Order: sequence, then structure tokens, then C-alpha cells
Amino acid sequence: MKKIVLVENDVKSFETPMKAEMEGPLKHFDGELAKIRTGRAHTSLIEDVQVAVYGQEPMPLKNMAALTAIDSRTITIQPWDVAIVPDIEKALKIADPSFNPTNDGAFVRIQLPEISTARRDDLVKVLGKKLEECRISVRNVRKDFNNLIRDAKKDKEISENFFTRLSDLLQKITDTYIEQAEQKAAKKEKDIKTV
Repeated sequence: MKKIVLVENDVKSFETPMKAEMEGPLKHFDGELAKIRTGRAHTSLIEDVQVAVYGQEPMPLKNMAALTAIDSRTITIQPWDVAIVPDIEKALKIADPSFNPTNDGAFVRIQLPEISTARRDDLVKVLGKKLEECRISVRNVRKDFNNLIRDAKKDKEISENFFTRLSDLLQKITDTYIEQAEQKAAKKEKDIKTV
């Protein structure tokens, strides 16, 4: 958190950096949601798979190939250099044994299996954990800003009334961000449970 100078009756100087800080956990949560598999194929499932090629350090698949979800259960990978197709195939098998990559020399295709009911339930549990992590992160931002205004009140930099006003604003914005995360999670849960 950057240093914030509180000025009596200047709510914007407090609200703007607070919202900026709370955007972080929400953006991270969006990234986590994209990685959770629903019934449909999505390139985010494989884009961060680490592939070692040319004896170099492993790098993400998205940096060496074009990834496309051609239908609800198939992802194609078209590497920029066809010589690395076997390396990509090997990395995909290591990343997730349920992937069964096939190659035709220039492309690698992954046909995703149907998700079982038990697996869908497991994914809903993972989603719940990710949602709780997001809530905790938002609450930690609230705690930091609460400490900031509490210290400012204690040092008599702001009045009691302004402190109360900022506390109320802080709680209201925290509730808004947590509600946004919960709505995103509910939508994702619906996608997971849809067969």
C-alpha cells in the first residue's frame, strides 16, 4: 500500500487508493476463475503449462504457440516452430494426465473428457476456496485502511466525525467488492454444474 495522506473532509484522497487496492484481489480472482474448468474447453486451461524447449528454461505454452478452443471439448495448439510439437505433447501429459494430446505433425489437439459429477463437485469446492481467498484479501485491504484512519484519528490528523465517515465508507466499499466476487463465483458455479 502506498503512503496516503489524509486531509480532513477530502474523501476522494482516501476512496481512490482504497478502490485501487481492492481491485487487486478481484483481478486475481478473475484469473483463478479462468483456470477452473467448466464443461467447455478454454485456452486458459493450458496457456500457463511450462514447456522446456531447445535446452532453455521452461516457458509458458502461450509464448510459443497459438491456442484455440475450436469447440466445447477440443483445444488446438499450433506451435510457431513445428519442431517443438513433441516437447509440447510431453509437457501437456505431465501437466494433467487427463489430457490426451494427439499430434498430426503441425498441430497438437486435446480432446477434453466429459467431467464426472464427482469432479464437478470437487471443482465447486475449489471455487469455494478461491472465493474465500478473495474475501480474505479484500478484508486485509480493509484492515490496512482501517489501521490508517485509526492512526490518523489517534494522532489527531482527522476528527472523530471524519473518522466515522471514512469507516462507514470503507465498510460499504468492502461489502461491494465482496459481493462482486460472490456474484462471479455464483456464475462460475452455474457453469461448472451445467452438463
